[in-house]
Amino acid sequence: MNSSYNMSREFKSINIAILTVSDTRTKTTDKSGDFLSNAVEDAGHNVIHKRIVKDELIEIKNVLEAWSMSSNIDVIISTGGTGLTKRDVSVEAHSQVYEKEITAFPSMFASISMKKIGTSALQSRACAGVRNGTYLFALPGSPSACRDAWESLLRPQFDYRHLPCNFVEIMPRLLKDTKDKS
Repeated sequence: MNSSYNMSREFKSINIAILTVSDTRTKTTDKSGDFLSNAVEDAGHNVIHKRIVKDELIEIKNVLEAWSMSSNIDVIISTGGTGLTKRDVSVEAHSQVYEKEITAFPSMFASISMKKIGTSALQSRACAGVRNGTYLFALPGSPSACRDAWESLLRPQFDYRHLPCNFVEIMPRLLKDTKDKS
C-alpha cells in the first residue's frame, strides 16, 4: 500500500451516526452496531446517534435524509440490509438519497472481503455516497464485515493524518457551491 500517516498533522475528530437495519436485532443483540460504535470512539471520533430500524425502504430513507441534513453529523454508517433477499433494501434506500456515489467503495470492499470469504463476497452490495456534505456508507450486517470495512477502509479515510489524501480533508469542500447545512 502506498499510504502513510503524517503524525505532525493534528488529528481531527468527526461526528458519526450508526444505523442498524434489521427486522430482528435489538439493542442487546446488535453486535455490528456495537462494534462500529466502539470502533468509532476508540479511533477518537464521536458517535452522535445510534439507532435500529426495520428493513423498510421508507424508514431507512427517512433516517438517512434527516441525519444527512443535520449540521452535527459528518458520516452515517449503516449496517445490515445489503444482501440479495427481497427484505434487503438498505442499498436501494441509500441509492435514492445519494447526490454522488463513491464508486470505488463497493469494489474495494469486495476485494477485502474476497480475501476472507472467497467468492461469497459476490453477495455483498455494500455501497457509499455523499449527500448534503455528509458521507454515507451501507455495510453488511455481519460484525466481521463491519470490522473489515472499518479497519481497512473507513478508519484510515476518517483520519486527517492519512496520506496521500483522506475524506476528512475534503469535507469542507463537499458543500462548496451548494447551500450550507442548517
